[in-house]
Amino acid sequence: MPTTRSQAHEAENHISDVKKVSDAKPPAKRQVSQTAPDDLPKKRTKQTKESTEVRSSTTQSHEDFKPGTGQLYSKDNGVLLTVRTGTIERGHIYFFYRLKVQHEKAGSLEDIKNLHMLLVPRPPAFAVSGSSYNKTFNLKEDPESTEFNESSVLAPSGDAVPAPAETTKKKKYRLITVGKKKLPDPGQGGTGRGRKETFWATVTKVGEDLDALEKGLDEMTYETKTRGTRHEEPARLVARGGYAIVNNVPSVPSKRETHLGYHISHPPPSEMGDVQASLGIYSASSFILQVKNPLAPSSGPGTGFAAGKGADYPEWIIQNVFGKGGQKGREDYGLRFASCETTELLDYERAQLLLIAARGGDKGLEQSLGDGRGDALTEAESKEGSQESADQVLKELGLDKESFTAEVLHGEWI
Repeated sequence: MPTTRSQAHEAENHISDVKKVSDAKPPAKRQVSQTAPDDLPKKRTKQTKESTEVRSSTTQSHEDFKPGTGQLYSKDNGVLLTVRTGTIERGHIYFFYRLKVQHEKAGSLEDIKNLHMLLVPRPPAFAVSGSSYNKTFNLKEDPESTEFNESSVLAPSGDAVPAPAETTKKKKYRLITVGKKKLPDPGQGGTGRGRKETFWATVTKVGEDLDALEKGLDEMTYETKTRGTRHEEPARLVARGGYAIVNNVPSVPSKRETHLGYHISHPPPSEMGDVQASLGIYSASSFILQVKNPLAPSSGPGTGFAAGKGADYPEWIIQNVFGKGGQKGREDYGLRFASCETTELLDYERAQLLLIAARGGDKGLEQSLGDGRGDALTEAESKEGSQESADQVLKELGLDKESFTAEVLHGEWI
C-alpha cells in the first residue's frame, strides 16, 4: 500500500512497476505468448517511488512485475493485462486500397474508397528455430522448446525483427482502416511548422483465419433497391514490409508514447511510385499511436469518432488503462486517449486510433524506435525485398493471385 500522499496520488493515475517476490527460483526462460500464469505470487515487497500498487475500483487488481522485462500483469475478473516498455509487438505489415463502387481502375486518390493497413504479428526472429537471425548472431536454440532465453538477446534491436512469414492460413491479423485514405506525412508540421498531421483509424476486422480476410478483401457484387446491381473490385496490395510497436521509457507518465514504425520490403525504393506517394506510404516511416477511450466524447468535428461507437472493451481495460471513475484525467470517464500500453487494446473491432505523424526515412525510423531497432528492421526488410517475389507476398497471405494482382507493387495505379 502507498505510504505517502504522493505515492497514493501516483497509484491512482498510472500503472507502474510492482516488484515480484516469490519463494520459488525464477525460471530462466519465458514464453513468447502473453498467457497468464496459473498462479500469481501473493507476496509483495515494500513499495518505493518507482513501485506502487494499482487497484481496480470494483475488484482488487493482482499485479506481478518481472524485474528486467518491464512487464506488469494486472488481473481483474480472470483477464490478464500486460504493460511493457520497449518492443511490445512486431510482425509484417501490408497496405491495401479499395476502389470506389463501380470503378474498375484507379488513377488517383480520388478513385479510392478506403486505405487498409493489415498487421500480422510474429514472434521475434531470434525466437524461431533455424531463423537467419540466429545464424547471423550465433544464438543457441532449444530444439524441443518454442521458448527463448532472454539472456541470448544481444541487444534490444533484436526484438524488433519479425520471424519470417508463414504460408499457413491460420494466423492472427488485424485489419485497420485509415480515415483519410492516406497515412499522415512525417514531413508536414513539426517544430516551427505547425501541428503534425494527425489522422484517425479504426480496427475493422480481427481474426485468426486468412480465408475470412480474403473474402473481405475480394471483389463484391450486391443488389440495392435504388441503384440496382453494384460491384466493387478486389482490394489492391500496394506495399508490404515489417513493423514494430515500441513503448518508450518516459521520465514522467505524461510523456509516455507508443511508436509504430515500419520499413517496406515490397516494392523496393527504386520502384516506389505515385501510388505509394499518394497514399502516404514511404520506404520507412513512423507515427505515434494513441487509442481512444470509447466512453469519451468526440474530440472535435471531422475526427470520425463518436461516443459509444468504439470498441466494446472489458471493464478492466476501461479502468486500468483509461482510468474510469476519476482514476486518471479530469473527467469521470478517465483519459480521452491513451498510449498503447498493451496490444490487447488493438484486439477489439471498432477500436478507434489516432495516427500522429512522427518521423520518416531510415534515420527517422531509428530515432522513433530507438536502441538500434530501426536499423535492424531496415536491414531485415531490405534483405527480404531482394529475396522474396511479389507472388510470394500474396502466397504468405493466402491470396489467390488470379483475383489479387501484385502489379501495384511496381508503383503504378491499376
